Amino acid sequence: MADMRLIVAGAGGRMGRALIRAIAETPGAVLSGALEAPGSALLGQDSGVLAGLPANGIALSGDLWTMSREADGILDFTVPAATIANVAIAAQRGLVHVIGTTGLSASDDAVIRSVTSQAIVVQSGNMSLGVNLLAALVKQVAKSLDEDFDIEIVEMHHRQKIDAPSGTAYLLGQAAAAGRGIDLAQRSVRSRDGYTGARNPGDIGFATLRGGTVTGDHTVVFAGPYERIELTHKAEDRMIFARGALKAALWARDKKPGFYTMTDVLGLGA
Repeated sequence: MADMRLIVAGAGGRMGRALIRAIAETPGAVLSGALEAPGSALLGQDSGVLAGLPANGIALSGDLWTMSREADGILDFTVPAATIANVAIAAQRGLVHVIGTTGLSASDDAVIRSVTSQAIVVQSGNMSLGVNLLAALVKQVAKSLDEDFDIEIVEMHHRQKIDAPSGTAYLLGQAAAAGRGIDLAQRSVRSRDGYTGARNPGDIGFATLRGGTVTGDHTVVFAGPYERIELTHKAEDRMIFARGALKAALWARDKKPGFYTMTDVLGLGA
């Protein structure tokens, strides 16, 4: 089979550059386009050089429609507005769309789901193998322990991160809620300040920390009477997300149109 031709959205950003490096290291994948926001000062620059590699002759462009003519998939770790703009074109072109963008609203998710009758979408709040294995463990622990064990999710990221809680924290919260058989939207506590009263049994709490250059630390705490279980993942480099996204794209290439997650990619079950 020919190499899978991939576009990197947000190619000038930190994650975009990591994706370009990951493609260069991955057999079976080749960079076919580098997408950047219209008006970006980086437009026209060589994507290989920006990623710390030799020049590859693929310049950053804001024209997804044109570059998608010769592509098989798009790796999209951008911002919600950009991802939603990319969804329609990716669906029209029949591209595999791997979405790692966080901070998406319920309406954004509905737009993404709306194209999956004709398009292949793989979406996850975190593409790393370790985090998705952690989510599977969180679901099982939450299922095994009753409401005597309170669930709190603590996350820390670098000072530049613009959404909170992180997509990974939300992914872990969804896993815990699934284990408990509850609706996360109805039972999550995103902030506490002032006189809050006692904690409601069965709620899932989130705490957000921002500072420095932390790539991503996540801990799920199950706090019961006189004992505590803590499940932790610490990301040390963005390449773990980039490699996971590449794995997802290559896995999805021969799949039927539909909506998939990293649980499907990694064969972790429902």
